[in-house]
Amino acid sequence: MIKHIVMWKLKDEAEGADRATNAREMKRRLDACAGIVPGILTFEVTLAQPGLEATYDVVLYSEFADRAALQAYIDHPTHKAVVPFIGAVREARQCMDYEV
Repeated sequence: MIKHIVMWKLKDEAEGADRATNAREMKRRLDACAGIVPGILTFEVTLAQPGLEATYDVVLYSEFADRAALQAYIDHPTHKAVVPFIGAVREARQCMDYEV
């Protein structure tokens, strides 16, 4: 199994919207990727919550059956369609994939 964790810090304003609006839109777009390929075991998109410590605005926690499933997700047109929006609104990105 491969765990794929990505965290994004968003710009204060981008694409004509503020950080909170873009975070919600990013979550909506990423949530649409949850079942796009076989082998996605877990797919959770979370936004920073007021009152709880957070240094990033959006987190994706996902688990894939194997590397092939992760690659199929990365290459899928639905995922690829989300990438330009994320690139436009993000200030920073951290990612870690690891096998368990």
